[in-house]
Amino acid sequence: MKATDSRYRECLYFSSNAFARKVEKLASSIWKKVDMSPSHAYLLMLVIDDPGIQPSTIVKQLLLTPSTITRLIEKLEEKKLLVRTTEGKLTNIYPTPKGKSLAPQLLACVQEFNEAYTTILGKEESSRMVNTINKLSDKLPD
Repeated sequence: MKATDSRYRECLYFSSNAFARKVEKLASSIWKKVDMSPSHAYLLMLVIDDPGIQPSTIVKQLLLTPSTITRLIEKLEEKKLLVRTTEGKLTNIYPTPKGKSLAPQLLACVQEFNEAYTTILGKEESSRMVNTINKLSDKLPD
């Protein structure tokens, strides 16, 4: 069924979730190549780009809850892609050599994902939509 045919097509909740599920499906199919979810991959890319990054900074960058970030970090630690160190009250996250070695593949997935949705939606529409979603998201309460 098309979203435009749904009886709830004028409801932001249902429309945005239907769209998010389709974007997640597309992203997951691409990130499967590196055996990671998109969230795991983006977290690992942050750590590769900023070794020693703190979980609170990751929370702000990925717009996820602290508990979700902790679970993502634990999973990446299990895969030996990053390590946590504690210095006093600060926790720092570092990529392992294995994690760093995935950087080219991770960037290729980002590029492939961007090309996939841009091909489907069009370059201008994609850019406009991402900007609009960000602006509208900023207006809603956390």
